[in-house]
Amino acid sequence: MKLIALRTPLAVLSVSLLAPAEVIMPKPEIVAPRPKPMERRPTPLPQPTQIAAPVDAPAPIAATVPPAPTVVAAPAPAAPAPVVTQPRFDADYLDNPKPAYPALSRRLAEQGRVVLRVRVEADGRAAEVQLHTSSGSPRLDQSALDTVRRWQFVPARLGQMPTAAWVLVPIAFTLKD
Repeated sequence: MKLIALRTPLAVLSVSLLAPAEVIMPKPEIVAPRPKPMERRPTPLPQPTQIAAPVDAPAPIAATVPPAPTVVAAPAPAAPAPVVTQPRFDADYLDNPKPAYPALSRRLAEQGRVVLRVRVEADGRAAEVQLHTSSGSPRLDQSALDTVRRWQFVPARLGQMPTAAWVLVPIAFTLKD
């Protein structure tokens, strides 16, 4: 091994490891300031105003104007809400026919319950008929739709006035019929 001679001596650097700053100096605990309690002061009443007298007239002793009284109107009594009645299709005097049971559906032993959504006009006629729930058989559904379109209804009422409204009409098709 070959040694090289240095012209200047090397300086020695020494390093010591220190503990982290938190160990040396603990962090101060932060405390949120407490809110100061609010002082409740009474609301000052308005001071009466004085009426200025004309310069040549003798000044009155104490001419003050009292504050105007506050007038609060009582709310008007609420009118009773009009009674709403729903349209009816089951009144005996309407003579609405039962839907025909399709012959093919009888032979195939199809049964089911159809629910129709019907818009009843103020005059009691069915203006719009929609299939709300199917029976599972298109023939039974169509028979119910065709029949209910011709029905008469007792219209809905808003108070004493007839009005248009929607009603659900269930129709059951069973082979016992």
